[in-house]
Amino acid sequence: MENRIATMTRPEASVLSTNRVIRNTYMLLSMTLAFSAATAGLSMALGLPHPGLIITLVGYFGLLFLTTKFRDSGLGVLFVFALTGFMGFTLGPIVSKYLALPNGHQIVMQAMGGTAAIFLGLSAYAVTTRKDFSFMGGFLTVGILVAFLAGLGAVFFEMPGLSLAVSAMFVLLMSGLILFETSNIIHGGETNYVMATVTLYVSIYNLFTSLLHLLGVMNDD
Repeated sequence: MENRIATMTRPEASVLSTNRVIRNTYMLLSMTLAFSAATAGLSMALGLPHPGLIITLVGYFGLLFLTTKFRDSGLGVLFVFALTGFMGFTLGPIVSKYLALPNGHQIVMQAMGGTAAIFLGLSAYAVTTRKDFSFMGGFLTVGILVAFLAGLGAVFFEMPGLSLAVSAMFVLLMSGLILFETSNIIHGGETNYVMATVTLYVSIYNLFTSLLHLLGVMNDD
């Protein structure tokens, strides 16, 4: 009898667990986005220069490693804020550069609006339809790796055309990653809200910077 009751309550327990992960993920994501915006604003207010590609990559992957290592403890949350704060710090000088353009405020607002619309729209679609997008995992992994290497090539070899193509690729890839990760949470594939938050934050960050680049080129006189 006890086994029967336990079996009957497993689906309910699974739903409650999934809802808890979703709630914690979006709560932590909202706080890290606000913290990232604050560090970006501080960087802009102080007129700090961009730390450069090497420091950015070392800082990002180092903090990502620490976040992943301590994802099941309170330190994981601390490192999430360290990671997102650092990324906000690197974003400040980039936004300042665009704001210095004649129509810079319009470009930044368009990029922010586009990022919010894409994220909210895709998240709502994944949640309401509850479709399983796990099949996209392999494609996204390969695509992001290729785009990342192509982006490094565009920087080192100073190829604006390739850089523009990489930004367009990242818009598509990050949109797919939002669908994939949201679906992953809903279907129980991701049970750690710290790692879910990191994935969604990185998607939003790359989506915003890619749109910023594309809109900057399109609005360039």
